[in-house]
Amino acid sequence: MPLPPHGHYVDVPFSPANDPWVTEAGVPLPGASLRVFAFYTDNNGRHDAPTERPVVLIEHALTGSGNAAEWWRGVIGPGLGCDTDRYLILCTNVVGGCDGSTGPGSIGPDGSPWGSRFPALSIRDMVDAERCGLERLGIYRLHAVVGASMGGARALEWAMMFPQVVASSLVIAISARASAWQIGIQSAQIRCIESDPDWHGGDYHGSGRSPIHGIGQARRIAHLTYRGNVELDERFATEPQLNEDPYGPYRSCNQRFSVESYLDSQASKLAARFDAGSYVTLTDALNRHDIGRGRGGMNAVLGSCTVPIMVAGIDSDILYPFHQQEHLYRHLGNAIGLSQIITPTGHDGFLTETLQTRRIVDQFFATVNSIVR
Repeated sequence: MPLPPHGHYVDVPFSPANDPWVTEAGVPLPGASLRVFAFYTDNNGRHDAPTERPVVLIEHALTGSGNAAEWWRGVIGPGLGCDTDRYLILCTNVVGGCDGSTGPGSIGPDGSPWGSRFPALSIRDMVDAERCGLERLGIYRLHAVVGASMGGARALEWAMMFPQVVASSLVIAISARASAWQIGIQSAQIRCIESDPDWHGGDYHGSGRSPIHGIGQARRIAHLTYRGNVELDERFATEPQLNEDPYGPYRSCNQRFSVESYLDSQASKLAARFDAGSYVTLTDALNRHDIGRGRGGMNAVLGSCTVPIMVAGIDSDILYPFHQQEHLYRHLGNAIGLSQIITPTGHDGFLTETLQTRRIVDQFFATVNSIVR
């Protein structure tokens, strides 16, 4: 299949009905496709084919999309860390997602939404689906895979699963496996959605209703893990929301603290743009993340990795604390650097601290380009 024009996407079928792609747990997913965005610019009259340039795959986070140039502004573009004058930058919407790739809300081969019939996925499934999709585009070698959060888990798994394909990885704000705390907090979010009466066991698509309340509650919990305690306290402290009084004689959900209003806004925005079924599927995949599962143990498999990997974390990250990135760096067989973003904003620092993130990406490519030919 041909690449789309710069800044556009193509939907890549990777699972034919007669020979469907199969999940790690053995469930076929016929008729599946991935939405793949491409970013590449002409460098002062350079007319080489985009596929002749080194290919960089960007991996998005849980509620991100394939349009990486939109959510990672200041990092992707001409002359930036992910230099579209020099590289062919690709970003897929993950399988199981809701921004163009096949997910629970997609129509299955029988003409009905997948809904509850959509299989559970692992991070390894996401990576394997990407590999299949990229091969359909004629891409068999990646100069680098770069990802943060859930995208970091995929960048790490790419190096473990396909070292013959991946020349290097930049892994940001993720761990080698899900911790019990992460599984607990993420499972609580899933339960919020599943307990919504409009969830209907996952088969709400086409019903005219969706579990908006449930995904809103899940987002409120999640957002508190994405932001830092210091940042939120500096912004909101104990201030009431404008024209509301949370100090009144009776508690009311309409009389809120300012931070409650902020979380309500985050919940409403996500519910308006993101499918609850995809949220459950992708969050469950993060719970299943374990680099050592079935491979002889976490540290053993990290030590056996030959792909050059740079690791980065965030000093105020509650969700994936920096000690988890330090563990990765200490045990990887070919670690080429460890960096830290300093910010009060927590896990979202890889999105909010553009200058620091760009320096890390610049350092990564400078290092990789000196050792990878």
